Amino acid sequence: MSDPRIDPELLPLLAIVPPFEFTLAKLPEIRRVQNETFTKLGTPTPAVMAEELHIPADGHEKGLRILSYRPTAVKNPPVYLHLHGGGYVLGTPDMSDARNRMIAERIGCAIYSVDYRLAPETAFPGALHDNLAALKWVIAHAGDQGVDASRIVIGGESAGGGHAAALAILARDKGIPIAGQLLIYPMLDDRTALKHPRNDPARPFHIWSAEDNVFGWECYLGSAPGQADIPALAAPARLEDFAELPPAWIGVGALDLFCDENIEYARRLIAADVAVELNVFPGGFHGFALYPPASAAQRFEAMYLSALKRFFER
Repeated sequence: MSDPRIDPELLPLLAIVPPFEFTLAKLPEIRRVQNETFTKLGTPTPAVMAEELHIPADGHEKGLRILSYRPTAVKNPPVYLHLHGGGYVLGTPDMSDARNRMIAERIGCAIYSVDYRLAPETAFPGALHDNLAALKWVIAHAGDQGVDASRIVIGGESAGGGHAAALAILARDKGIPIAGQLLIYPMLDDRTALKHPRNDPARPFHIWSAEDNVFGWECYLGSAPGQADIPALAAPARLEDFAELPPAWIGVGALDLFCDENIEYARRLIAADVAVELNVFPGGFHGFALYPPASAAQRFEAMYLSALKRFFER
């Protein structure tokens, strides 16, 4: 596929990631393929201690699963609470294992990656409750874990970015201090797919398409997207009051289905006097940061790692 708008270094990723073509019947197989595909991307980092935790949480008979990572050479590190992507219907923390090991080593932070419940088996607010339980557990057990709970950043990719934005809103409302929110091409607005034209020239590059978006939101909301009564804790773009939210970093590709909603979210944060940095990458489509050989992915990675480090240093 040749197109002057796309970064040519990113084209191999389009071949690696197959189109989803979601149906409820296909979902188990799509999950299997996606987990295998994304788990292969990246190289594990040895200088990090990894552990699988199971913490008490409602709806989890055996405990809420969390993968934790910490650099072996850092005492009392700050915390990055990571929420994986997958359109609210896919994914596990294992997909981000290599990347989270790398972040823990380079930034010198502890990472807790939450295996929150997926839709449609668990619709909103199940995953939000899981993520809040993880946040509260990390704070309550900071001494046992040997981490600095006064410096916690929430973040994630795609749906994980949407979950992070929702958790940041909830943390603000509950008076839980958060040092920053790292929103990597976040999935924020249930209305996007409904207003996206089918003749969009960027459509061939939407790894996550408008149809995928409708499926993901329907599963997560338990109802059709675009209705007037969708709460902001489900779709953060529905938020009215952005005041006093944590500082944010938002990065997205110009060819991403989420580009416009990400720009609008940043604009509304700015209007509420929230510190925000927005980066739009020309030629980038959804998930382009997952292809390390591309220079655009390397620049993107360097920028969000720098932002994460700055959040911890404030």
